[in-house]
Amino acid sequence: MALADIVARIRAAERAAGRVEGAVRLIAVSKLQPADRVQAVLTAGHRLFGENYVQEAGEKWPAWLDRFHGVELHMIGPLQTNKAKVAVDLFQAIHTLDRPSLAQKLASLGQARGALPQLFVQVNTGAEPQKAGVLPGDLAAFLRDCRTMDLSPVGLMCIPPEDQDSQPHFAMLARMAADQGLAGLSMGMSGDFETAIAQGATHVRVGSAIFGARRQTRA
Repeated sequence: MALADIVARIRAAERAAGRVEGAVRLIAVSKLQPADRVQAVLTAGHRLFGENYVQEAGEKWPAWLDRFHGVELHMIGPLQTNKAKVAVDLFQAIHTLDRPSLAQKLASLGQARGALPQLFVQVNTGAEPQKAGVLPGDLAAFLRDCRTMDLSPVGLMCIPPEDQDSQPHFAMLARMAADQGLAGLSMGMSGDFETAIAQGATHVRVGSAIFGARRQTRA
């Protein structure tokens, strides 16, 4: 099946980059995918999934979480501040910490709960006005503010511009992570995850290459 092919390609990319086998985690992006496709991947034994919409994830995952043990859910889409509470209860990681208001909300939730999901800061490496993310020049100050609020991001995430070579953006993200002492690099999707692995990705987000084309709108 497609999952096995993607895993084999990840392992090959790890070897080509001189990295330890298993250094890269595959996030199967299940947003807007029909239930039978997601269940097939669950049945095959995969346990790490990414969702873009809090409401969709909250509607479809509870039953699967009861049936399939050990599932880990990561939030990889933009997170509205008013949905942060639901998100921190549902997800084990949030890859899209991208603005002060969300950091403040998560800090408040963390103080109340005593724990938070793992946090990745989304960086807008292409400085695209239509895209979320902290600008590269603002990252150091943003991280300082997060740490002042007792937030402890574990890594960075980016989505390179669609019309540009991804490699320079992945290299930039890796440099910024190293400069800030962060080990996590969430980067690379179906079309460029091998390039991301060569640049140090720890998490790759692959959807259509595993599941096939997704629905165009939420049900």
